[in-house]
Order: sequence, then structure tokens, then C-alpha cells
Amino acid sequence: MSSPVRPSRRRELAAELAFARAEDRADPLATMRSRFALPRPDPGRAAASAEALCYLCGHSLGLAPLAARAAIEQEIGDWERLGVLGHEHARSPWIGYAEQLQAPLARLAGALPAEVVAMSSLGVNLHLLLASFYRPTPARSAILIEAGAFSSDHQILATQIAWHGLDPARELIELSPRPGESCLRTQDIEQCIAQLGGRLALVLWPGVQYLTGQYFDLPRLAAAAHAAGGLIGLDLAHAIGNVPLALHEDGVDFAAWCSYKYLNAGPGAIGGAFVHERHLGREDLPRLKGWWGHEAATRFQMRATFAAAAGAPAFAISNPPIFSSAPLRAALPLFEEAGMPALRRKSLALTAYLETLLLDLLGEELMLVTPAAPARGAQLSLRLRDGPQRGRRAFEFLERRGVIGDWREPDLIRLSAVPFYNRFEDMVLAAWMLRESLG
Repeated sequence: MSSPVRPSRRRELAAELAFARAEDRADPLATMRSRFALPRPDPGRAAASAEALCYLCGHSLGLAPLAARAAIEQEIGDWERLGVLGHEHARSPWIGYAEQLQAPLARLAGALPAEVVAMSSLGVNLHLLLASFYRPTPARSAILIEAGAFSSDHQILATQIAWHGLDPARELIELSPRPGESCLRTQDIEQCIAQLGGRLALVLWPGVQYLTGQYFDLPRLAAAAHAAGGLIGLDLAHAIGNVPLALHEDGVDFAAWCSYKYLNAGPGAIGGAFVHERHLGREDLPRLKGWWGHEAATRFQMRATFAAAAGAPAFAISNPPIFSSAPLRAALPLFEEAGMPALRRKSLALTAYLETLLLDLLGEELMLVTPAAPARGAQLSLRLRDGPQRGRRAFEFLERRGVIGDWREPDLIRLSAVPFYNRFEDMVLAAWMLRESLG
């Protein structure tokens, strides 16, 4: 799907909607929208559409696949019917439940199945992985992150540094964009890594930056970290299911993600982790060990000694939470059905169309923060030039009219066009509502 060329700005809303609806009818992924539960307007509010909210917040919480309810109810039914016997005799036996998620997650991550494990949550997984991969020495102890990193990443890294008796103020290096710019240039990241050189223990970087929506050149960053003698780990919360990933080929050392954003697995859903093949089975790599990381064949012999499971599952600590894993089992087949290349094409087309509309309708009143394609995913982040108060009023107006994005202090509106369930018509509604909000 190519980015549609929209009608002239002299056309009115009716003509723009006609154009967008024609694009939606031609969309090969149009039927995927019907596979999701679409939030409805609050009866007490006016809304942009009586049919469904214009939901542009998949970067924060993806919508529920219709199959998720049946998946959860199946597990509750098997619990009621079988009790403890469900571990082996449920329709999807609970022992081995996480293994059912391994192959489809690996395909989305661009990894070998053995390199991926579904487990825990994003913050826990980052701590577990850093316990193995952040091994500071007197020479190499610095960690590089981007300035404005998601707060939990900053807190996790500071905790890990302090855990080793080091000073986070010295060892946690934050790289800012150039003055007057919102996004980081790849060459500036590479230069910073090279300058740190022998001080660098590891780089922890997002696949997609949560505020700006910038999609980073991950193979170049991995090559730079390794050339400096360091390791690289990724926070893929805003990347997996959103942009194409090739973690194995790119040589990334480790990564972690949540599954409640673009993977559409619901609030608090099970997270995931990646460990590159070259690190699997290393005798010299320390690991925080737990029962569920023990090899499956002897796990229930309750041996005091640890025999690691094959591959990344050895990093698991506890058994998977079935009720927060079931929706992911419902969501992942949708990626298999649609195909990530087709989702990516539509994502770029929707975002390009929304960008064109916003620039056309708002002109100099708008500042787009998100970089141009291909260095973006589904998210557009924007500011209004007259300052935070005007931006906040505009955001609240959108929400009252049924356009659901989110607001990040002090002045950022984030909108995400998720190709599974968003339409070109949604882009028109959002753009026109934003223009209307400005009076």
C-alpha cells in the first residue's frame, strides 16, 4: 500500500471523507478491524462518531481482540472443571503454556525460537537480564541511555548501578538531541558510543522512543556498541508488533518487551525477553535462577541443583500467569494472518496521511516531533506552538469529541494509527477535530 495522495486542501470535509472511505474500501487489511472490540462513546459525552470512538492510543494500550474473551474463559472453565489437573489436561495445558507463545513471538522479534521466552513483565525482565549482562569492571562500568528515557528504564538502570556499589550520577550517561532538535541522530549516538570506548559496559536503548516515536537504526547501534567493546540491550515496549525487527541478524545481545501495546494482549499481560544465541548456554554468564528456568524434563523432580532449560527459557523464574497469557495467545495469530510486511505498509500509509492532513489544516500552528518515515512506527507526536496550555485544551477537546490519544507533560499529544483497527477515515476525523479545537 502506497501513501495516498489526498485531495487538494480546497476540498471540504465531505470530500476528504469520501476520499478516505475509498482508501478504506481498497485496504486489504480492512476486515481486521472487525476482529477487535472497538470502544464506544460515553453516553454522557458528544463524540466524533456514534459508531465507535476514534481510538488512536494503541501505543499505550492496544484494543482487545474479540478472541481474547473466549481465550480467558476457556482457562477459567478448565480451572473450574479440572482444578490442579488443568496443568496437564486443560485444553491448552498450563505446563508448557509459555512455550506455545515462543515461535510467534520469535517471528515478530526477528529471532530464533530458542532465543525468545514469554515471561514476567517488562520491568522484571529488564532487571533479570541486566543481572546477567551488566557486569561492571573497574574499567568498564558506564551505561548509555537516551535523555528522556522512559522513567522505569532510568530507575532500573540506576538501581542496577547502585546494586554494584557504583554511583549512577557518574555511570549512567544520558545522550540528548542537538540543541533545538527533538530526536537523536544516529551518527551522534555512534559518536557518543565511540567516545565512551573502554568505559562502556552496555547500551540500553529503545527500539522506538516512547515520547517522540522515533524508530532507531538498531543494526547500526548494535555494531557501534560492539565495536566499542560493550553490549547492547533493547527496550522494545513500543517496537514489537509495531515495526519490523531482526534481533538475531542485528546482533543485539538482549531485549525485553511488554505485550499490552501493539501486541494487543491486555493490561498487565505477560511480557517477553530475547537473548542472542551466542549467549545461550554460556557457563560464564551469571543468571538469577528459578524453578521455571529449570529443564522441563526434570523440573518436577524438585532437585536442589539447577539444570538450565534450553535457550532463553532458562531465564524464566516462575510459571507463566495463565490468565494474562491467554489474551496474547488470542492476539498473536492475527499477526500471522495479516503479516508484518502488510501491517507495516498500512501503518506508514496511515501515518503519512495523518501527517499531511495535520500540516495542511494546522500549518505553522503545529510542530511535529516524530521524524519522517522510515524512522517512525505508528505514532505521531506533536506540539502546538502557542504552548502547553493550548495543547492541553486541544487534547481535552479531542477526548470530549471521541478522539482518544494521550497527553504527555509538559506539552505533547501522541496519536497512533494502528493498522489492525484504524482507518483512513479515522485520520480525517482526528485532523479535523484538532483543527476545530483551535477555534
